[in-house]
Amino acid sequence: MTQPTDNMREHLRIALDLAASQIPVLPLRAGKVPFGNCRRCADNACGGRPNMKTPGPCACPGPCHAWAAATTDPDIINSGVWRHAWLRASAVAYHPGGAGLTVVDLDNADAIAWARENLPATTTVATTRGEHWLYLGRMRSANAVRPGVDVKSTMAYARWLGFGSGTMALLPDVVRALVEREETTSPPGRVVSSVPGRAAWEQSVATGCRHTPAYVRTGLERGLARIAAHAESGAGSQAFAVAQFLAHQHAQCPGPCGLDVMGREIVAAAVSVGVPEAYAGRAVANGMAQVVRAA
Repeated sequence: MTQPTDNMREHLRIALDLAASQIPVLPLRAGKVPFGNCRRCADNACGGRPNMKTPGPCACPGPCHAWAAATTDPDIINSGVWRHAWLRASAVAYHPGGAGLTVVDLDNADAIAWARENLPATTTVATTRGEHWLYLGRMRSANAVRPGVDVKSTMAYARWLGFGSGTMALLPDVVRALVEREETTSPPGRVVSSVPGRAAWEQSVATGCRHTPAYVRTGLERGLARIAAHAESGAGSQAFAVAQFLAHQHAQCPGPCGLDVMGREIVAAAVSVGVPEAYAGRAVANGMAQVVRAA
């Protein structure tokens, strides 16, 4: 039987209060990331949850599939499977798009200064390193739309840090434009970069890696394939996600693991489908730095 702790009680209280306000919630584990999929849902073998981009049949009672598991159902939130997750949780997260919101995540002082000059005032929530600016309205999410700025709405989660202060404004076009400008793939034939053919990762640059070369290359190739599959749009966000995932895989290695070489491969893959080189490099650097900061 799951024995409640003070942290678990507080997380459950917050989650149930948010759910009552129709804000979908989910637990986060150490590192402020969602819990991994259970064995039945590993590698999306179940087909994914029905509210994901590609609908699937999964009806797993556990908090699998990250943001897609977010719910306002108190019976699920307080179920035995979820209570086991709450027992190990480090924070409560919510799905902004599911609540009809968009979060502009400002990661540092420079990003906050930019927002104050360029975005309409709205509800703000203090974070560990910066601020969340909340707008009423949902849109597509994207990471690293400019230095230190992520946009979180649909298909994303944000850590719950309180209701904040200030009156919430309607989602402005300037925020929508951030994602469209950064994520739209360039027209065919347009030169966006001078990045040459990628230099492949090899074991000689990873003398401190605890993984086998086959494991590393398999993970990297899968990530590069994900980027290549977004030739029409979204390749920049995929580059960020792949970089973050690979860095997380190697977070416990003594190093070096050749992450810089992997980063160049990711940048080259993004550039090959039209992402501007500077943006691709920024997305990869930000993705890897998020794991380093969390370690």
